[in-house]
Amino acid sequence: MSAEAPAAPGRLIDRNPQLSGAEMVAQLVPPRQFATATLDSYRPDRDYPSQGSAVAAIRNFVAGWSASKGGLFSRKKSPEVLPGIYLDGGFGVGKTHLLAALWHAAPGRKYFGTFIEYTALVGALGYAPAVALFKGASLVCIDEFELDDPGDTRLMSRLLGALADTGTRIAATSNTPPNALGEGRFAAQDFLREIDSLAARFTIMRIDGLDYRRRDVEAHALVSPDAAAAVGAIGGTTTLDSFDDVLAHLATVHPSRYVKLVDGLSAIGLTGVHPFLNQTDALRFVAFVDRLYDAQVRIAAEGTPLDQVFPEEMLAGGYRKKYLRAVSRLIALTN
Repeated sequence: MSAEAPAAPGRLIDRNPQLSGAEMVAQLVPPRQFATATLDSYRPDRDYPSQGSAVAAIRNFVAGWSASKGGLFSRKKSPEVLPGIYLDGGFGVGKTHLLAALWHAAPGRKYFGTFIEYTALVGALGYAPAVALFKGASLVCIDEFELDDPGDTRLMSRLLGALADTGTRIAATSNTPPNALGEGRFAAQDFLREIDSLAARFTIMRIDGLDYRRRDVEAHALVSPDAAAAVGAIGGTTTLDSFDDVLAHLATVHPSRYVKLVDGLSAIGLTGVHPFLNQTDALRFVAFVDRLYDAQVRIAAEGTPLDQVFPEEMLAGGYRKKYLRAVSRLIALTN
């Protein structure tokens, strides 16, 4: 009997996902590649001692749950005790692994999500119901804290402040220290004050190191001569679309629903890849790449290598770190 032929790829643009508030809450767990992440499975690079220091700091943070039964962050406590830990570092140094390991080690009810997932949930539920939902949680983890919208930043600062005041501990990651997140983007004094207030709630751990996604592979995104054949060889549930069609479709789907857009996919194929012509498309694509990476969906792409789609003028702007994070992930997914 001959082997069954692989299913023909579908089209990403035919997927129109919906996500309810309850489904958003259910998604607030670490990505599947970090489902078993522990502090012991993190491998610090000995050339960068700050990685070992970060592990030690998180162990101490975890130990804090057993240090007191009376609410570690009540107003009666010493002002030196802060309600959060902030992991700052470059791409591929293991920040998400450490954040997921902390989540797994924490007791009680806990949540793990990206900045955009939390802001989308607050938008869907409303601020007061969101506070009520998270109130009493032992830990809230925010991966890749972002500042694309000053309104979202103030919203998250207010939410985190309310939770920390009632005993919830906060852990976050980003590629920029909190007091520099808005640099080069916004200048309003009230916005800068908001950032300062948020930064004061965290112990900041700097993590240096090389991007592990580039350590063992050629530091370029691979180009496929035939994306259809490539996704067919990968098998499973796959899609094949033109790059422009995907960009147009992403404009019709809220980024909070990208997680459902890629749900169940093993690979996507893209044809006609070219450099971005406008920043709006580029930023949507970055959010999409984040969800592909979380779900470990492989990419086969024809045309311009995906690590070269962000023009120099974009890389020189305020979203440089975001674009470089996407490049790092695109290299990994095409390899």
